[in-house]
Amino acid sequence: MFIVFFRTLIIYFVIIVCLRIMGKRQLGELQPSEFVIAILISNIATLSIEDTDIPLTGAVVPIITLMSAEVILSFITLKSGKAQTIVTGNPIAIIRNGNIDQKSMRELRFSIEDLMSQLRINGVFDIEDVSFAIVETNGQLTVYLKPEAQPLTPKTASDPKSSKSIPPSVLISDGVLCSKALTDCNLTRKWLEGVLKKENLSEKEVFLMTCDPCAKYHIVKKESEKP
Repeated sequence: MFIVFFRTLIIYFVIIVCLRIMGKRQLGELQPSEFVIAILISNIATLSIEDTDIPLTGAVVPIITLMSAEVILSFITLKSGKAQTIVTGNPIAIIRNGNIDQKSMRELRFSIEDLMSQLRINGVFDIEDVSFAIVETNGQLTVYLKPEAQPLTPKTASDPKSSKSIPPSVLISDGVLCSKALTDCNLTRKWLEGVLKKENLSEKEVFLMTCDPCAKYHIVKKESEKP
């Protein structure tokens, strides 16, 4: 009994340390790779606790290996947009300007019941109030309401025109251009090059750039990695 007790405590603390190393994101909504890691770690931990014939290192080593693989994969996806797309996929809009994209819903195997359920969870009961709805890479639905359906805030109360019918899109993420977002905003590469030249920046020097179809943009420069 004491052996099981101490094995359980050791494995518990090993998993806690591994989760902390992998980052707080693991404790929220899980990406596909994170979900797989969570299942594997839980299975390894369960087997090692139930079967005392399995050496403790037979549980600790695989858990640490999985943690290391996840950290390395996270680093790769952070530096490579293509790798991130392969591992986590891309957010997909299933409602644009109030119109349901039935093709995207079929690709995601998202039913009408799924859509209406997610809208209700977001506090939306009339689909006509929705300007954009995007299925995130973790499967959650993000909803952006039309200006007339958005809650009143001090900003919109003082300036009703401040409400936007179309939310800004991410054009550059950590130095990587999103060509699709540029197209969605009806903007050209030439326009982007002109903006970057005006700001005296290159794509690689941009940490985040967002823009809406009205060409109103916001740029966050990369901070120096040197202390």
